Amino acid sequence: MVLELYLDLLSQPCRAVYIFAKKNGIPFELRTVDLLKGQNHSDAFAQVNPLKKVPALKDGDFTLAESVAILLYLSRKYKAPDHWYPQDLQARARVDEYLAWQHTTLRSSCSRAMWQKMMFPVFLREPVPPETLAATLAELDRCLQLLEDKFLRDQAFLTGSRISLADLVAITELMHPVGAGCRVFESRPKLATWRQRVEAAVGEDLFREANADILKLKDLPPADPVTREKLRLSMKALLQ
Repeated sequence: MVLELYLDLLSQPCRAVYIFAKKNGIPFELRTVDLLKGQNHSDAFAQVNPLKKVPALKDGDFTLAESVAILLYLSRKYKAPDHWYPQDLQARARVDEYLAWQHTTLRSSCSRAMWQKMMFPVFLREPVPPETLAATLAELDRCLQLLEDKFLRDQAFLTGSRISLADLVAITELMHPVGAGCRVFESRPKLATWRQRVEAAVGEDLFREANADILKLKDLPPADPVTREKLRLSMKALLQ
């Protein structure tokens, strides 16, 4: 049976899985799950992933949730080139280190920035207190500094001289605030140069394709009342 990937490319971890599968020639059937329509809460999708989150993978009778687990599964099953997730113990540990760090730091900051700057005020018509947005953007800036100082340093990529899963996960996270109008790269030339390397490594056409939806966020019409209420309830925690 053909591998199935359940994705919405508005989701940053979905973009990472999509780019990785496409770049490495992994055959799959795309099952789109529209987050803005709440399709991740449907009974049908819950059969694939009871957590009701994307991405999700179905490989025959085997199902898998969580983007990092999916990326590692794909890299192992399809024997992706070693630079993505190296066999060398210490090189692999560097990738693991970044993947462990980013969940509660960069991912959280990027998601909050996108929702508070764009989705709440524009799509949901729900104003965000200026001090809340300012605190979120300050935290994002702190995470970006850590990304440069701790992980990128003077290397070409986050864990060494070649692209790895760490870079792919990081760049897809950063496109979230970019889509909301945050100037993530303008004042950070080192990070901007790294972005160019990552785009070149995955292929500019593929990068553009995967990020097309997030970069069109500003063109979304306001949500209808039903959608607005569903999303307001599920995402309200981002304002806390």
